[in-house]
Amino acid sequence: MKKITEQPSVHRDLEIKTIEEITSLINNEDASVAFAIKKALPQINALISAIVGKLKGGGRMFYVGAGSGGRLSVLDVIELPTTFGIEKGMVNTILAGGIELLAEAREEMEDNYSEGWERLAEENISPKDIVIGISASGTTPFVLGALEKCRLYNITTGCIVSNPDSPIAGQADFPVEVITGPEFITGSTRMKCGTAQKMIFDMISTTVMIQLGRVEDNQMVNVLLINDKITDRAVNMLIEKAGIADYQEAKAILLKCGSVKNAMEYLKLHA
Repeated sequence: MKKITEQPSVHRDLEIKTIEEITSLINNEDASVAFAIKKALPQINALISAIVGKLKGGGRMFYVGAGSGGRLSVLDVIELPTTFGIEKGMVNTILAGGIELLAEAREEMEDNYSEGWERLAEENISPKDIVIGISASGTTPFVLGALEKCRLYNITTGCIVSNPDSPIAGQADFPVEVITGPEFITGSTRMKCGTAQKMIFDMISTTVMIQLGRVEDNQMVNVLLINDKITDRAVNMLIEKAGIADYQEAKAILLKCGSVKNAMEYLKLHA
């Protein structure tokens, strides 16, 4: 396979360019990412549909990744229980080296072919679940080994990669290939590849949660009331939806019920 992500940057002599020149060039490169994702939307849509089906059936979703992509998936996953009020463990990340080492660049761990599957096995992975490999190159052993074992045990797989016709895509039932091209700095896939991965994680999690009924209209009606800012937002949401005139009354109902969705159901029962 040809690793487009490792091809030389089209930008030369970066060390003699001005700040203004560098930022303009990076911005131009970043602008191309959304177009690359647009080309992959049919693949992304198929993957999302598979995820929704698994989660509706009581299964779980696991990202398996290393490096920048793996760490970005962790950031998305940890937001979901608060934002959408889902149970922890519904959406997960298996990160090379462990999530507890998120802030450390343990890049050597991505070469461990067996660890990804071993960690999935510890989570009692089963055909009810879905596993999505994350690898800019499409060749990361940690990810490849996990997906190969998943397919052996009839566990549905997907992937997000940035090179065409990769070994990891070959092991995925629902491959997503977003070809972002050579990086601004040759081989630095934390840049355009990382940007594409972050955008796709947002797209997947948001769409999946909407499909699971965790959003109404355009509002986070299941958001957990973990701080004053979120509670205030939820109170105003309840005031708007229920037509309650008094802020303190709305807040009292909200705190009693725990979420806007629960509060609306409570108000309907006591109308």
